[in-house]
Amino acid sequence: MIRLEFSIGLDYEVLTPAHFVFNFAAAQTLAQRLVVERLTVNGVPLAAELLRESFANRLLRLNAPPGSLRIAYAATVDINHMFEQPTAIHESALDQLPLETLLFLRASRYCQSDQLVQFAHAEFGHLPRGYARVEAIRAWVQQHTQFVSGVSTVATTALDTLNDQRGVCRDFAHLMIALCRGLNVPARFVTGLDYGANPALGPSDFHAYVEVWLGNRWYLFDPTGISPTTGLMRLATGRDAADVSFCTAFGSVREAVPQVNVDAVEDPQRGLLRPQPTTLAVSTAGIGEPLREHPPHLRTAPQMVAHPLSAPSKPAPQYS
Repeated sequence: MIRLEFSIGLDYEVLTPAHFVFNFAAAQTLAQRLVVERLTVNGVPLAAELLRESFANRLLRLNAPPGSLRIAYAATVDINHMFEQPTAIHESALDQLPLETLLFLRASRYCQSDQLVQFAHAEFGHLPRGYARVEAIRAWVQQHTQFVSGVSTVATTALDTLNDQRGVCRDFAHLMIALCRGLNVPARFVTGLDYGANPALGPSDFHAYVEVWLGNRWYLFDPTGISPTTGLMRLATGRDAADVSFCTAFGSVREAVPQVNVDAVEDPQRGLLRPQPTTLAVSTAGIGEPLREHPPHLRTAPQMVAHPLSAPSKPAPQYS
C-alpha cells in the first residue's frame, strides 16, 4: 500500500467580491482511502462537507470579500493498486462497454477526437488491440512532445499540442486522450499530485494523467513519463481539464503560484512502501469508481457543511 501526505497552499488577491469553486480535495474511492484532511481559510480551520458534483469530485465553494485570501489544505491518503500483466489486458468491444464509459468516447472541449480519427488509425490502427496499443500511444505522445513550461495556455487543445509538439502535463494528457478516443477506446482526464518525479524538474505541482478503460478496469497512464504510476494520487476526474480545474473564480482576482508538497510514508512493518516504477499495468478504479461514493461502512474519514462558505477576512495591515 502507498501512503502519501500532501499539502496545497493557494494565495489570491481578491480585487472585487468574488465567488470561488475549488476542486483540490483528495478523491475518496474504493482504492484511495482518506485518512485525514485539514482545511483552513485565512488561517481559520473549517469543518466543511465538500460538495459532490456529477463526477463525484469534491468541491469547496466560498464567497470572498476584497483583500487577501489564503487557502491551505492538507491530507493523508492510502492507495491500494491493482496490478495486472499487460499481455492479459484486452480492449472491450464497443457493444460490451459499460454505460458509464461511453461519455469518455466522445470529443470534448480540449480533446477533439473527432478530428483525429484518421490520424489515430494511421499511426496506431495496425497495432494489436489491447494494453500494448494504448501504451504505444502513451510512448508516442511522450516521444513526440517536449515538456516545456509556459508555452501553452488555458486555450491549448490536443490539436494544438499535436501541431506544436510541446506543452505541459495537461497537454500531454489531452493529446493521449484524444488519440485513444479516436480509436474508440474510452479515456478520461485525471488531475492529481505525483510522487517520484526527478527533483531536477523543479518543485512539486499539480499533475495531470490519463485513465483508459481496458478489459474491465480503468488503467493508469502518464504520457509525460515523469512519475511512476504507483506515485499518482487522484484529486478529480473528468472528460478533460475543463471538468477538473482546481480553482474557478467568479470576480476580479490575482493568483500566486500554488505551493504543493508531497511525501510518501515508508514503513514496511505496516505494509507502507514508497512508489516504485513497474512494468505491470496499474489500476485504482473499476466500474463505478470513482464515480460513486464509498459505501457507508468503508468511510473512515469524516466529511469535511453542504452550503457556500464566506471566507473569514484577514485583519487589515497596520502601517505606522
